[in-house]
Amino acid sequence: MSEIVLKEVSKSFGPVSVLDKVSMHIESGEFIVFLGPSGCGKSTLLRMIAGLEEVTAGEIHLGGQRVDQLPPNERGVAMVFQNYALYPHMTVRDNMSFGLQNVGTPKAEIVRRVDEAARMLEISQLLDRKPAQLSGGQRQRVAIGRAIVRDPKAFLLDEPLSNLDAGLRVRTRLELAQLHHRIKATMIFVTHDQTEAMTLATRIVVMNNRRIEQIGTPMEVYSRPATRFVASFVGSPAMNFIPVASASDVGGKAAITLPGQAMVQTAVGFAGLPKDKLTFGIRPEAARISQDGAGMEGIVEVVERLGERTLVYTSLSDGTTLIAEDNGVSTIQAGDAVRIALDGNAAMVFDENGKAYHGAA
Repeated sequence: MSEIVLKEVSKSFGPVSVLDKVSMHIESGEFIVFLGPSGCGKSTLLRMIAGLEEVTAGEIHLGGQRVDQLPPNERGVAMVFQNYALYPHMTVRDNMSFGLQNVGTPKAEIVRRVDEAARMLEISQLLDRKPAQLSGGQRQRVAIGRAIVRDPKAFLLDEPLSNLDAGLRVRTRLELAQLHHRIKATMIFVTHDQTEAMTLATRIVVMNNRRIEQIGTPMEVYSRPATRFVASFVGSPAMNFIPVASASDVGGKAAITLPGQAMVQTAVGFAGLPKDKLTFGIRPEAARISQDGAGMEGIVEVVERLGERTLVYTSLSDGTTLIAEDNGVSTIQAGDAVRIALDGNAAMVFDENGKAYHGAA
């Protein structure tokens, strides 16, 4: 049992508040990703769980035991750092076994654990090499292997892929997903990369400005963001936001009038929706270049050809930028006048405080 429970955890450095009453319940075996911009507190929160930072207020429980007052070596967690933290003068085998030797683990058990972890990570042929003889991806596997041999209750990974090149990041991300599937351990992974979060996480914890904005599965966070911040941070390219001229009730649903008098019928309930200072939100894939001349008019500013799809950056009548999608073989050029059809069923509305309003799930 390796569930992790945080109860109103706060952290301050002197007068500076870094985390403010953060609470969550991580189930045993989950792959949780802390996602957010630099400075939001995600790495500090991970270090608090590991015991590398003291808790200013609140409680941390691991496997039913309160651990926030225990030293790091008694918490039953293993941390994988961004910079690998391998001993350069030791072989891979020695790096992986060093922690076990320090706690007096029998030699035969050390050999068994190291060999098993090396087999799992496909680095058995590297055990006699030193870190300088390894690639970045191989060093990352060794760092993960060093954590695995400790047989921890939870793995804590602090941006472990950020030092890898693009191609290696993709491969290592896949290896991490496969590793979690095999060992079914509780993992917490910190990143500011939404692709890593969307492809790895059981659930994503989106953080911003010292607090949690939303906790949900990748598709919950993407399709039903709780706030405008989440909607803007998750998704590439980001969600389109257009100021609302007015909203009216059509059959209990909000009909939104946008700049240029374009009207979009949404699935968002009208009752309870604030009547002014609203913002209309829609993902680029739900804003398609119209083939029949219907929809909002925009002037093409930039065209991004991505192979399977084309992103078309357009300027609306009020100067707002709207990103739409077209087919991968699109012939649209900068300067063209186009019509954009908006899928109102996929749209959402945000109030002036950034709260999101959605249609029925």
